[in-house]
Amino acid sequence: MSEKALAERFGAVVLPHLGDALALARWLTGSAADAEDVVQEACLKAHAGIAGYAGGNARAWLLTIVRNTAYSWMSRNRPRGTIAVGDLGDLDEMAAAHGAGLPDDNGLEASLIAKADAAALGAAIAALPQPFREALVLRDINGLSYREIAAMLGVPIGTVMSRLARARGLLVSELGRAP
Repeated sequence: MSEKALAERFGAVVLPHLGDALALARWLTGSAADAEDVVQEACLKAHAGIAGYAGGNARAWLLTIVRNTAYSWMSRNRPRGTIAVGDLGDLDEMAAAHGAGLPDDNGLEASLIAKADAAALGAAIAALPQPFREALVLRDINGLSYREIAAMLGVPIGTVMSRLARARGLLVSELGRAP
Protein backbone atom coordinates (compact mmCIF):
# COMPACT_ATOMS: atom_id res chain seq x y z
CA MET A 1 0.00 0.00 0.00
CA SER A 2 1.16 3.50 -0.73
CA GLU A 3 1.83 5.94 2.09
CA LYS A 4 -1.19 7.98 0.98
CA ALA A 5 -3.47 4.92 1.04
CA LEU A 6 -2.21 3.99 4.51
CA ALA A 7 -2.86 7.53 5.75
CA GLU A 8 -6.39 7.46 4.31
CA ARG A 9 -7.07 4.07 5.86
CA PHE A 10 -5.77 5.28 9.23
CA GLY A 11 -8.05 8.31 8.98
CA ALA A 12 -11.07 6.14 8.20
CA VAL A 13 -10.37 3.38 10.72
CA VAL A 14 -8.79 5.10 13.72
CA LEU A 15 -9.68 8.78 13.82
CA PRO A 16 -13.47 8.37 14.24
CA HIS A 17 -12.88 6.41 17.45
CA LEU A 18 -10.31 8.60 19.20
CA GLY A 19 -12.85 9.91 21.70
CA ASP A 20 -13.72 6.38 22.80
CA ALA A 21 -10.03 5.49 22.92
CA LEU A 22 -9.31 8.45 25.18
CA ALA A 23 -12.26 7.65 27.46
CA LEU A 24 -11.12 4.04 27.84
CA ALA A 25 -7.54 5.12 28.52
CA ARG A 26 -8.78 7.57 31.19
CA TRP A 27 -10.72 4.81 32.94
CA LEU A 28 -7.74 2.46 32.81
CA THR A 29 -5.05 4.96 33.83
CA GLY A 30 -7.13 7.21 36.09
CA SER A 31 -5.53 10.33 34.66
CA ALA A 32 -6.36 12.50 31.68
CA ALA A 33 -2.69 13.35 31.09
CA ASP A 34 -1.61 9.70 31.24
CA ALA A 35 -4.52 8.75 28.99
CA GLU A 36 -3.32 11.20 26.35
CA ASP A 37 0.14 9.59 26.45
CA VAL A 38 -1.40 6.13 26.15
CA VAL A 39 -3.64 7.09 23.23
CA GLN A 40 -0.73 8.76 21.45
CA GLU A 41 1.34 5.60 21.82
CA ALA A 42 -1.65 3.46 20.77
CA CYS A 43 -2.14 5.60 17.66
CA LEU A 44 1.50 5.06 16.73
CA LYS A 45 0.97 1.31 17.09
CA ALA A 46 -2.27 1.46 15.11
CA HIS A 47 -0.54 3.45 12.37
CA ALA A 48 2.27 0.90 12.23
CA GLY A 49 -0.27 -1.94 11.99
CA ILE A 50 -2.89 -0.33 9.77
CA ALA A 51 -1.72 -2.25 6.70
CA GLY A 52 -2.49 -5.49 8.54
CA TYR A 53 -5.97 -4.40 9.68
CA ALA A 54 -8.24 -7.08 8.26
CA GLY A 55 -11.50 -5.16 8.50
CA GLY A 56 -14.32 -5.79 10.92
CA ASN A 57 -15.12 -3.60 13.90
CA ALA A 58 -12.57 -0.77 13.76
CA ARG A 59 -13.64 0.54 17.15
CA ALA A 60 -13.01 -2.79 18.88
CA TRP A 61 -9.68 -3.12 17.05
CA LEU A 62 -8.53 0.32 18.25
CA LEU A 63 -9.82 -0.17 21.81
CA THR A 64 -7.91 -3.45 22.01
CA ILE A 65 -4.73 -1.62 21.04
CA VAL A 66 -5.50 1.11 23.61
CA ARG A 67 -6.15 -1.43 26.36
CA ASN A 68 -2.94 -3.33 25.70
CA THR A 69 -0.96 -0.10 25.37
CA ALA A 70 -2.43 1.23 28.64
CA TYR A 71 -1.36 -1.83 30.60
CA SER A 72 2.11 -1.81 29.02
CA TRP A 73 2.44 1.93 29.68
CA MET A 74 1.33 1.57 33.31
CA SER A 75 3.74 -1.30 33.94
CA ARG A 76 6.60 0.88 32.67
CA ASN A 77 5.58 4.16 34.31
CA ARG A 78 3.84 3.35 37.58
CA PRO A 79 4.75 1.64 40.80
CA ARG A 80 3.08 -1.75 41.23
CA GLY A 81 0.77 -0.52 44.03
CA THR A 82 -0.88 2.24 42.01
CA ILE A 83 -4.58 1.67 41.38
CA ALA A 84 -6.21 2.95 38.20
CA VAL A 85 -9.54 4.76 38.45
CA GLY A 86 -11.60 6.59 35.89
CA ASP A 87 -12.23 10.28 35.50
CA LEU A 88 -15.67 11.43 36.61
CA GLY A 89 -15.79 13.61 33.50
CA ASP A 90 -16.41 10.44 31.49
CA LEU A 91 -19.76 10.03 33.22
CA ASP A 92 -20.81 13.53 32.15
CA GLU A 93 -19.70 12.81 28.58
CA MET A 94 -21.58 9.51 28.58
CA ALA A 95 -24.73 11.12 29.94
CA ALA A 96 -24.56 13.91 27.35
CA ALA A 97 -24.04 11.38 24.55
CA HIS A 98 -27.18 9.52 25.60
CA GLY A 99 -29.26 12.67 26.02
CA ALA A 100 -29.38 12.35 29.78
CA GLY A 101 -27.65 15.54 30.75
CA LEU A 102 -28.20 17.33 34.00
CA PRO A 103 -31.75 18.56 34.41
CA ASP A 104 -32.08 22.24 33.58
CA ASP A 105 -35.71 22.79 34.44
CA ASN A 106 -35.58 21.43 37.99
CA GLY A 107 -33.21 24.07 39.23
CA LEU A 108 -30.00 24.13 41.16
CA GLU A 109 -30.98 21.51 43.74
CA ALA A 110 -31.73 18.88 41.11
CA SER A 111 -28.50 19.72 39.34
CA LEU A 112 -26.51 19.26 42.55
CA ILE A 113 -28.25 15.96 43.27
CA ALA A 114 -27.48 14.74 39.75
CA LYS A 115 -23.80 15.70 40.15
CA ALA A 116 -23.64 13.93 43.52
CA ASP A 117 -25.21 10.82 41.96
CA ALA A 118 -22.67 10.90 39.12
CA ALA A 119 -19.84 11.29 41.63
CA ALA A 120 -21.14 8.37 43.70
CA LEU A 121 -21.42 6.22 40.56
CA GLY A 122 -17.91 7.18 39.46
CA ALA A 123 -16.48 6.37 42.87
CA ALA A 124 -18.33 3.03 42.95
CA ILE A 125 -17.01 2.11 39.49
CA ALA A 126 -13.49 3.14 40.49
CA ALA A 127 -13.71 0.91 43.58
CA LEU A 128 -14.56 -2.21 41.56
CA PRO A 129 -11.83 -4.85 41.21
CA GLN A 130 -9.96 -4.34 37.93
CA PRO A 131 -11.47 -7.28 35.95
CA PHE A 132 -15.00 -6.21 36.86
CA ARG A 133 -14.34 -2.50 36.23
CA GLU A 134 -12.74 -3.27 32.88
CA ALA A 135 -15.67 -5.41 31.68
CA LEU A 136 -18.20 -2.83 32.91
CA VAL A 137 -16.45 0.10 31.24
CA LEU A 138 -16.02 -1.77 27.95
CA ARG A 139 -19.69 -2.84 27.87
CA ASP A 140 -21.69 -0.10 29.56
CA ILE A 141 -19.58 2.95 28.75
CA ASN A 142 -17.90 1.98 25.47
CA GLY A 143 -20.80 -0.16 24.24
CA LEU A 144 -18.80 -3.14 23.02
CA SER A 145 -20.59 -6.45 22.54
CA TYR A 146 -19.94 -9.45 24.76
CA ARG A 147 -18.16 -11.14 21.86
CA GLU A 148 -15.90 -8.11 21.27
CA ILE A 149 -15.03 -7.86 24.96
CA ALA A 150 -14.29 -11.59 25.14
CA ALA A 151 -11.97 -11.33 22.14
CA MET A 152 -10.30 -8.22 23.57
CA LEU A 153 -9.71 -9.74 27.00
CA GLY A 154 -8.96 -13.24 25.73
CA VAL A 155 -11.62 -14.86 27.91
CA PRO A 156 -14.80 -16.83 27.14
CA ILE A 157 -18.07 -14.93 26.65
CA GLY A 158 -19.41 -16.59 29.81
CA THR A 159 -16.58 -15.01 31.80
CA VAL A 160 -17.47 -11.59 30.38
CA MET A 161 -21.11 -12.13 31.34
CA SER A 162 -20.12 -13.27 34.82
CA ARG A 163 -17.81 -10.30 35.35
CA LEU A 164 -20.52 -7.90 34.20
CA ALA A 165 -23.10 -9.47 36.48
CA ARG A 166 -20.71 -9.32 39.44
CA ALA A 167 -19.71 -5.73 38.63
CA ARG A 168 -23.32 -4.59 38.34
CA GLY A 169 -24.23 -6.42 41.54
CA LEU A 170 -21.37 -4.76 43.41
CA LEU A 171 -22.46 -1.36 42.05
CA VAL A 172 -26.05 -1.90 43.14
CA SER A 173 -24.86 -3.02 46.56
CA GLU A 174 -22.49 -0.08 46.95
CA LEU A 175 -24.92 2.54 45.67
CA GLY A 176 -27.68 1.09 47.86
CA ARG A 177 -25.49 1.74 50.91
CA ALA A 178 -24.63 5.30 49.90
CA PRO A 179 -26.30 7.94 52.08
